[in-house]
Amino acid sequence: MRTAQTPKFSILPALSVPAPVRRRAFGLVAAFALLAACDRGPEPPTPAEVRARISHLLPATLADRGDWAYDIERAFSSLEIEPSDSNVCSVLAITAQESSFAPDPVVPGLAKIARKEIDRRAERMRVPAFVVRAALQLESPDGRTWEQRIAAVRTEKQLNTLFEELIDALPMGRRLFSGVNPVRTGGPMQVSISFAEAHARQHRYPYSSERSIRREVFTRRGGLYFGIAHLLAYPASYPSPLYRFADFNAGRYASRNAGFQNAVSKISGVALALDGDLLHHNEGSDAVSRTEAAVRSIARMHWDMTDADIRRALNKSGSHAFEDTDLYQHVFSLAERKRGKPLPRQSIPRITLESPKITRKLTTEWFATRVDARYRRCMAKARRS
Repeated sequence: MRTAQTPKFSILPALSVPAPVRRRAFGLVAAFALLAACDRGPEPPTPAEVRARISHLLPATLADRGDWAYDIERAFSSLEIEPSDSNVCSVLAITAQESSFAPDPVVPGLAKIARKEIDRRAERMRVPAFVVRAALQLESPDGRTWEQRIAAVRTEKQLNTLFEELIDALPMGRRLFSGVNPVRTGGPMQVSISFAEAHARQHRYPYSSERSIRREVFTRRGGLYFGIAHLLAYPASYPSPLYRFADFNAGRYASRNAGFQNAVSKISGVALALDGDLLHHNEGSDAVSRTEAAVRSIARMHWDMTDADIRRALNKSGSHAFEDTDLYQHVFSLAERKRGKPLPRQSIPRITLESPKITRKLTTEWFATRVDARYRRCMAKARRS
């Protein structure tokens, strides 16, 4: 039979300490334990609890909510992103806007888009049209001609698979058709394939697969993983998710950079596009963008900064570190002194969307505000539960 033991916190034998003193000591220990528990904060939810919460926030009409919730929770966990209601609703809002929760959404007119891109590329490479037509009339492995298979495609995944086979099967296939695929995004969040491939080179992809990263984007799990990474896996000083939604469409930090352009424009008097693109990217390394030229004109009058100093700062415009540069701080300080009041650090980029898939005039602002409306409805549902 076990005997009662002297508490470890006591120095004297238990029987030699008066009862009131023992009660006070136990009370102090309990208080310290309670304080320690408060310092630790609440226990994080288990994966099952996170999945249940995500499933609740998903559309009630979605048949396979459990599978969607699993893939979303797995992506949050792998990327070490907090599965807060705000983050979850941000992901659901983008997914609803981009695909209505279809892992491989149908793209209207995709066959016509693909054929047009083939002809455009052939013309640019000075390949005679009759050569392209002859190549597409050849029989493919499934018995249909390549022309017939192109005419039958309905989704990005089908088109991607077709082009991979086309490149490997036809003589001069790589020369004629490599890079022809007009669809550069895929999956339920329509994430950029080039972003997914770059992300996978820097971070371990959490799923074991023999498929290429490009093909993984067209799956639900891969499309969600890379989409969530693009949307949330970077630090941003935004006051509202609205600007992350704009960044998802226009590129990381595009909203922050558009805010910087706005400040530069107010100081210099130069009308800038406010598109979030601070540097030239498709020209020589010495090319100077309109934004950079305006900054240089300001710097000559107000600060002791060389053109090389300015270029080094602008080269950080694709990262959070840009906000810590002297250039960023100087621009906003001067702009606010001129205006006499604070200036927003972000602005929705003014970009007209261009893609073979887009058949009407759309803008980044249109996209961001539509997603934001979905996000707000999701958050209202979260608050009610």
